[in-house]
Amino acid sequence: MDKKTVSEVSLQMTPEEKKKFMYWQLRTIAATWLAYSFFYIVRKNLSMSMPAMQEDLGITKTELGIFLTLHGLLYGVSRFANGFIVHKWSARTFMATGLIFCAACNIIFGFSSMFLIMGLVWLIHGWFQGMGYPPMARLLPHWIPPNELATKMAIWNTSHSVGAMTAVISCGYIVTNLGWRYAFYIPAVLAILIGIWLWFTIRDTPSSVGLPELEIGSKDNSSSKESKEYKQFIKEKVFKNPYIWIIAIANFFVYILRFAILDWGPTILKDWKGFSLVNAGWATAAFEISGIAGVITAGWITDKFFGSRGLRVCVILMALSSLFLFLFWKIDSAIPWLPVVFLMLAGFCIYGPQALVGIASANMATKRGSAVANGFAGLWGYASVIVTGLGVGLLTDKFGWEFSLGTLIGAGIIGAGIFALAWGARADGYE
Repeated sequence: MDKKTVSEVSLQMTPEEKKKFMYWQLRTIAATWLAYSFFYIVRKNLSMSMPAMQEDLGITKTELGIFLTLHGLLYGVSRFANGFIVHKWSARTFMATGLIFCAACNIIFGFSSMFLIMGLVWLIHGWFQGMGYPPMARLLPHWIPPNELATKMAIWNTSHSVGAMTAVISCGYIVTNLGWRYAFYIPAVLAILIGIWLWFTIRDTPSSVGLPELEIGSKDNSSSKESKEYKQFIKEKVFKNPYIWIIAIANFFVYILRFAILDWGPTILKDWKGFSLVNAGWATAAFEISGIAGVITAGWITDKFFGSRGLRVCVILMALSSLFLFLFWKIDSAIPWLPVVFLMLAGFCIYGPQALVGIASANMATKRGSAVANGFAGLWGYASVIVTGLGVGLLTDKFGWEFSLGTLIGAGIIGAGIFALAWGARADGYE
């Protein structure tokens, strides 16, 4: 089924149904956008708290790296496992529950002072964080036809950047004025309220509000997801699909760049570039702001100029991200605004592939396999915390920040090369 036919089929509704569909599409995108931003707010508050935790509790960078690594690894496993589990649940219930439990872990973490207890709580927090994205990978393809998915999901993906940006700015002030523990308490209370609100706001599918489903290809219309046919479908569309493997492995390197800057950025800027904690928060937020522009631009370029072949855009952006990180590394730190400019340009390029990986996975696996494919790619992405968490902590303690930055640049170059292996991939897996 070609792109024109997909669009025609998806819009065969009465004028009243089209109006109602567009309302619910916008409502679903907006509500889940806000909720997912809070998943990041109650996760990236740790990044801004780490310098203060080092001083208050005497925790080393290596120990902080263990926090990040264990959390990220369990998050990756959770996101992969929940790609299967979410099909048995209401997606809105699944997402709302995950956010509320993340908030609960934040409150417990804030009250803790023992390294072992804090590590255990943050490990459990990683599992609940993995309940955020799989519902979206299942929900949004039901509300957005594939020929619009790159553009609209790119807009939705700005939730990552807005959430992280909000965390680093607000928590910079909270830690400075109230202490690091309040950087966990305050976001947690707000996240609980958002989780409750989300459950009342969205619905899983168009049919649940009396609208026809998007009919895209005969394979998406079979009945039971528990059937042998479904398992065979997942096997063929996801695990035996070489392009899904390329996406997943390349995602490992995308997340090395993304998480290294997001998790360690405030510490890098404070320790190496001489920024105050508040200014480091604003500089890291600038990385996120440029990432928002990068996500939207990447989605638009993908649909407009590359025929929805997002993996080609990923090749270009990963190469550019490595260049800008090199310039951030080498620029004279005596000129404060220049490192921030190159950090912003790196963010603009890094966040495009981060969003396009999810979009390409959803399109290639079709809406039936989208949650599993995204979970699989996410598992590889979050395996990167072995490098960005414990790896960066150890390398920096032993060799300094320059060695760590050089490692990140090499990861970006490798990622671009892996994406290039999928240059000839089709835009989607619909027939």
